[in-house]
Amino acid sequence: MNPASLALILFGVFLNACAQLLLKAGVNNVTAAIGTFEYSVANLWPVGFRLATQWPILGGLACYVVSVVVWILGLSRVDVTIAYPLLSLGYVLNAAAAWWLFGEALTPMRIVGIGIIICGVYVLTRTA
Repeated sequence: MNPASLALILFGVFLNACAQLLLKAGVNNVTAAIGTFEYSVANLWPVGFRLATQWPILGGLACYVVSVVVWILGLSRVDVTIAYPLLSLGYVLNAAAAWWLFGEALTPMRIVGIGIIICGVYVLTRTA
């Protein structure tokens, strides 16, 4: 895999991770404003509208759209058996960013799991 192909794949992973974090930030904004909401038919319109008008959620959806385009460009250059497992780096990015941005817990077991993902990605890229 050449550097440009790797850059496309990693940029796609990064955009996907950003999308997740933006969606979480948008949901956090809504729950901060109205509290935890029930999933019910009565809440479908009011909560759905609030969610749909959150800038972080709209930004997250935009990141998804761009990430799909970047991902397609990456897949045109890299075998899917290499590219797709690299998506797991998004778990690593999201775990670290959620800990830093949202104060989510990084327990020892989660850190071990992240380490396993990193080892797997390393092995995968060495065999490419």
